[in-house]
Amino acid sequence: MDEARARDVLTAAGLGRKAELLALGENAVFAEGDLVVKVGRPDPALVARAERELEVAGWLAGADVPAVRAAEAAPRLVDGHPVTLWHRLPEAVRPAGPADLAALLRRVHALPAPPFALAPRDLLGGVERWLRHAGDAIDPEDAAYLRARRDGYAAEVAALTPHLTPGPVHGDALPRNVHVGPDGPVLVDLETFALDLREHDLVVMALSRDRYGLPAESYDAFVTAYGWDVRAWDGCAVLRGARETASCAWVSQHAPTNPKALVEFRRRVASLRDNVPEVRWHPF
Repeated sequence: MDEARARDVLTAAGLGRKAELLALGENAVFAEGDLVVKVGRPDPALVARAERELEVAGWLAGADVPAVRAAEAAPRLVDGHPVTLWHRLPEAVRPAGPADLAALLRRVHALPAPPFALAPRDLLGGVERWLRHAGDAIDPEDAAYLRARRDGYAAEVAALTPHLTPGPVHGDALPRNVHVGPDGPVLVDLETFALDLREHDLVVMALSRDRYGLPAESYDAFVTAYGWDVRAWDGCAVLRGARETASCAWVSQHAPTNPKALVEFRRRVASLRDNVPEVRWHPF
């Protein structure tokens, strides 16, 4: 989905075409006045995910967890595209850090299961969709490699024995999904919330340290604020490998329209094939 299509959807949903584009990924995210609007791809799975994200937002509000608040309780549907509306947050007073994220995760991880169905964290579930969107832009052998890797890790993840008590997790726990406003840190991007191993939320930062150049002292601040280092757990390597597989496939969907994404996709696949965990991965 490109920006032009997303703006057509905005107009059809009764919103303005002059909205400011904030991000363009699996969703197109716009700011319009006091609202933030997310436009998803026309995929039934993504419609269900948008509905669940709004349920999660309402549940977190009821539990007094600092998180982005929904402006409407249900998505608007435009030609199959889910459109969700959110209250715009105040301007950030500073960038979010690992310790801010850890403090919010402690609050989420202290919650019991919500009163509605929350699926397990389907870490690898998007792989097929992303590869399908990539189409002929990527080497078929790379796509086959990632599918085989996905299948192998899916079985290993299912067999893991957790160290922490399973429960609600954010699912994509990174400082970029924390906004620090005048009233403190707030969780954003709630679409990957799940009921699963708490370790899912912790291995993300371990991977950030190893693959994305997060300084060791920043990772240590995260561990100190949370109170436990997931790298001490025997299952850490398995969750890391599964997440690397998903992260690599996620990039592929942008390859048809973004040459930098194609370069990064090839870099990631090569590092996985060659089993070189030190190769740095980059945004594009």
